[in-house]
Amino acid sequence: MTATFGKLQGRTLELRDGLNILQAPNETGKSTWCAFLLSILYGINSRERDRAGFIADKNRYAPWSGAAMSGRMDCSTDLGELTLTRSTRRQASPMGEFSAVYAGTNEPVPGLTGTACGETLLGISREVFERSAFIRQNNLSISQNADLERRIAALISSGQEDTSYTEAAEALKKQLNRRRHNKTGQLPALEAELAELDRQLAESESLARQLAQARGEVSSLSVREQQLQAELDQWDRWEAARQRRVLSDAAAAAEAAEAKAAQVREQLQKDQIPENETIARLRGAIVNLETTRKAVDKARAERDDAMKALLRAEAAVNESPFAGQTAEEARKSAASVPDSAPWPLSELLPSIFLGALALILSIISILGMNDAFADAIFYGIPCAISALVIPIYKNHKWQKETSAFLKKHGVSSAAELRMQAAAYAKLCEARDTAQANANAKSAAADTLYNTLTSNEQGILLEVRRFAPGAFDIPTADRLLRACAVRRKELAEAESAAREARLRCDLQAQQLPEADVPAEELPVPPRSREAVTADLEAVRAALAQARSGADRLTGQLHGLTPPDQLRARQAELEDQRAGLETEYSAIRLAMETLDQANTTLQNRFSPELGRRAAEIFAQLTGSRYSGVVLDRSFRLSAEPAGDPVFRDAALLSAGTLDQLYLAVRLAICDLVLPPEKEVPIVLDDALANFDDDRCAAALEFLKAAAGNRQILLFTCHSREAEFFAGDGEVSIQRLTDAGEEV
Repeated sequence: MTATFGKLQGRTLELRDGLNILQAPNETGKSTWCAFLLSILYGINSRERDRAGFIADKNRYAPWSGAAMSGRMDCSTDLGELTLTRSTRRQASPMGEFSAVYAGTNEPVPGLTGTACGETLLGISREVFERSAFIRQNNLSISQNADLERRIAALISSGQEDTSYTEAAEALKKQLNRRRHNKTGQLPALEAELAELDRQLAESESLARQLAQARGEVSSLSVREQQLQAELDQWDRWEAARQRRVLSDAAAAAEAAEAKAAQVREQLQKDQIPENETIARLRGAIVNLETTRKAVDKARAERDDAMKALLRAEAAVNESPFAGQTAEEARKSAASVPDSAPWPLSELLPSIFLGALALILSIISILGMNDAFADAIFYGIPCAISALVIPIYKNHKWQKETSAFLKKHGVSSAAELRMQAAAYAKLCEARDTAQANANAKSAAADTLYNTLTSNEQGILLEVRRFAPGAFDIPTADRLLRACAVRRKELAEAESAAREARLRCDLQAQQLPEADVPAEELPVPPRSREAVTADLEAVRAALAQARSGADRLTGQLHGLTPPDQLRARQAELEDQRAGLETEYSAIRLAMETLDQANTTLQNRFSPELGRRAAEIFAQLTGSRYSGVVLDRSFRLSAEPAGDPVFRDAALLSAGTLDQLYLAVRLAICDLVLPPEKEVPIVLDDALANFDDDRCAAALEFLKAAAGNRQILLFTCHSREAEFFAGDGEVSIQRLTDAGEEV
């Protein structure tokens, strides 16, 4: 084989009959050679595309040098000695050029094409080859999660690892239940709808009979209208004939897109989905709720702080001796206490002097006892006493009352009392300020809370107009999101419709004036103007005639027309008949599938188990003597001398690898056509085997290579060392071909 393929740049690989050991370190092109072998036989799938985690072969194995992908293989087949070549002429079709000629004569092999090459030479499809004779490390290593049974079952039942009897039976069962399962299946639903249609049809037909007579008057005019409209339509067809052929495809695409948009729009209207502006406004209002809620919490915290400050201010006021008074009353009370006695000593001295003088004169008058001083005695003595006693008494009384008042307020002077009153006035002012602040904070908090509650209720009330199940803000938000998604679907559908219509219009503008010859359609006999005039006159008369039937039509306004009911009834009857047929067919398919699976198991599983047991015994040094596949394709192994079978999941990882290799080789013996001697390719299939297991496998492969060619690619040297000096085994050590993709 010669390959310009991936990292292989003009590399050559010579193979012999029997067992070929191809040793190479990792990253030197082993897997690339395997992929090339598949490609030279079956070609490259040019329609395969890259996707997440996967690179298509046409890109994965594009030559690193930038050269065109190509290759050649000389092989011995039942058709003779052939030379197969594949090359690339177009970049979009790598290795799309195929040639098969007889070696020596270079004559083309009749009937051997690139598409059928592999299947013709090997007798099997690419899928069967990959799933049987093409064994990679990833196909051999099995984790102990019971996946072995499914993969074996799939290979036996269909040749594909993604299909099995169980999956097919389950799919049929689901289809059966879908059509009839209690009251939730398709058939019960259809029968219920048919019953409702019968009721509506009876009601509609009763009214329709009453309306039929009234419509008779309209019928003739309608026929005439249709005739005239047909003449106009003839004119329209004649005028549009030249463009219809060119525009048909574009118009069909536009109509399909518009129909889809209309369907989506109609469904939105039916479901009462609001406009985007409403959705955006309501979702914005929901977002604003959180801001308002935070503002409410902050306002309530500020209100609580203000109330605490108010309590402190009120406590300070209540602790003052002036508690219960206003600030002004406190100031007046403090101002009422003078700083000194009502009659200070300086003011009393003249009175004391005059009183003393009067007293002296009175005494002198008493001593003289003359008439002149009689009056002085009578008037002087009381005056003298009053001038002396009354001021002293009043000063004493003031002193007593003032001392008690100052003691009550805890001060010792009128000045301190006035200072205390001034401090009390400040406490009152602070209390009033705190009261006003508390009132303002409380009002603000209440206002914000009322706003929050009102906004929530307003949002929920509006959302429930089209979503009755929205009883809380999270549900409303979720429903609004769902509405937004559906509105987006409508926008996309309308955008697609507009684009399709625009393409149609642009194409129409580019079409020639005379696309279709005029003689293809005859010119209508009457002029468009004459037909239009007659049509307008008939329509006027028809409108007048229909006014009489409108009274009965109004009674049918809320009902579905009978023809629609009958059409729907017929449609449902057809659906029911079809579902009944499908139901019977599915039941028959399930029975047939079960019978076929039983037959397949009885025919294939024992033979596969017998051959797998033979191979497994050789691989394990006769430590296991039997392999069994049950009806469900579960795989078990029988240890030698122990009649108890071991489930595959109970085996060690190394033994499980041997068991699966034995099954794969047994499948090759039973599935691959013996007359074709299909080669077996193993790509690092023994990498996880220990030395003893590897030696047993190599002995078996050498024996099996007597009937077919076997290619064993390996990164280890032990395989080559095992067959060192064995002339029957071809050993090649591949050199580095560059970094492997």
